[in-house]
Amino acid sequence: MENQEKKLDKLAKAVIKVMKEVKGMEKNSKVGTGNNSYNGTKDQDVKEVFNDALSKNGLCILPIGIKESTDINRWEAEETWNGKTIIKQKQSVFTKVTTKYLLLHESGQSQIITGYGHGVDTQDKGAGKSTTYALKNTLLYTFLTPVGKIDDTDTTHSDNIPVPPKKNPQPNKKKMSKALYEQALKSENLESLEKAHETYNLTTEQLGNITLRIEELKEKKPKV
Repeated sequence: MENQEKKLDKLAKAVIKVMKEVKGMEKNSKVGTGNNSYNGTKDQDVKEVFNDALSKNGLCILPIGIKESTDINRWEAEETWNGKTIIKQKQSVFTKVTTKYLLLHESGQSQIITGYGHGVDTQDKGAGKSTTYALKNTLLYTFLTPVGKIDDTDTTHSDNIPVPPKKNPQPNKKKMSKALYEQALKSENLESLEKAHETYNLTTEQLGNITLRIEELKEKKPKV
């Protein structure tokens, strides 16, 4: 019984050391604008921090399983080029994955951990996006890594926080057409994508997928 209880002792100690080293990460990437904006953490930064902390403590993470589901939505859209209207075939590929990893210690002790992610693309990048988010979230949640500033509930009670006044309803916005939505998912224009949040009345799906596209473009930006 004693040997069974201690078979993960080295792994546990290494995990705790990583948790002590990676005490938190900054939200260094702003996604979106206005009321729909939020701050995120770049995938590259997450991997760099954990690559260093895991390797120093004799740990590695190996992908050992994945369950994937893909939904493809195809439609026809009118586009005007040089004064001529043409019909083009469009598609959106939505991929979601449930992943499984082996958290392995150099002693041979290990533990299986899981993750989830999803991504949307017009061609074949949905799988890469979904697996990227799955690993990123697995790392942050496995080691209970706080991201961004956390309010201290010991010093500030919710009853003491003033209720924000009701905002005037925003003027009616036009809906984003399928053609524009498809163009947004492949756009490289970050400024244009951020303005889409304020210009159009986006559905929940459109808002989520355009936000993912904005975050992806921000991650591609070289560090200053």
